Amino acid sequence: MKDPTLPLCVINCAVYSRDGQRRDISLDAISDVLAEDDGSFVWVGLYEPDEGILEKLQEEFGLHDLAIEDANNAHQRPKLENYGNSLFIVVHTAQSVDSHIRFGETHLFVGPRYLVTVRHGASVSYAPARARLEREPGDMAHGPGAALYMVLDLIVDNFAPIVDEFSSDLNELEHDIFAEDFRKDTVRKLYDLKRELTRLRMAVSPLQDILGQLARLRSNIIDEESQLYFRDVHDHTVRINEVTDTLREMLTAAMSVNLSLVTIQQGEVVKRLAGWAALLAAPTLIASWYGMNFKHMPELAGRHSYAVMVGVTIVVVLVLYGYLRRAKWL
Repeated sequence: MKDPTLPLCVINCAVYSRDGQRRDISLDAISDVLAEDDGSFVWVGLYEPDEGILEKLQEEFGLHDLAIEDANNAHQRPKLENYGNSLFIVVHTAQSVDSHIRFGETHLFVGPRYLVTVRHGASVSYAPARARLEREPGDMAHGPGAALYMVLDLIVDNFAPIVDEFSSDLNELEHDIFAEDFRKDTVRKLYDLKRELTRLRMAVSPLQDILGQLARLRSNIIDEESQLYFRDVHDHTVRINEVTDTLREMLTAAMSVNLSLVTIQQGEVVKRLAGWAALLAAPTLIASWYGMNFKHMPELAGRHSYAVMVGVTIVVVLVLYGYLRRAKWL
């Protein structure tokens, strides 16, 4: 249960001991806990904090000025910065809200005895990661590296259902693409899906590099056993990134197929219009010849001239109609 005295933006502030115990603390008590060399570590979770809270944490943890400056700005590229005795990590997150994908950021400060998570925008709560850590007290002995692994694992796992949702949407759109009638809304949905997939790739792809660096990092912040788990998360990220690339290629192909089908459909319409125009042109041409009111024209004075011309016109139209039907222009 969150301490009611904590600011609203502070979701969690607790100390985890090596023997698997958790204890909630105030922000002012952080430096006192860190002064005790008992192997415990502090985990602070924030959601869109103001500048004053970040300055308070900088004072308690001794965070680097540049990292705090970046954390104040919620529009950072995914990256990992090493400040000697601490790490600053930026990752992008995604969340499905009302059948639309919303993107956010998480900034993580990691030190030998602390982890600070700062969420901005659309992001799931990291309460499941904290609950997982508390269910596995043996992992607390690995310090903040274990907590960092569980947070990143939760972020990557959250991408999986979003990718599945994209795949399902693409399958539905494929039925609309091959429908008999052209739907302008289908093109818009294809474009929106392609745009969101591109943004998702921009969030997932840099995670591969970040997790790769964490798996190879040599420092006192993350122990060797925790690095094995980062490799596992890295493999999950590679798989999600590959699926995302495949969906993007399929979407590109779907848009090309849709354009081709529209072009073919328009060509068929033009062929039919040309066929009917040819049928109308034959009687129009004959009628125009005999509507010029010249005195000396063949068959003008004949008793059955009118019936003959009507018959000839009908025969010409029927022959032309049969030819166009065989050519599939009608």
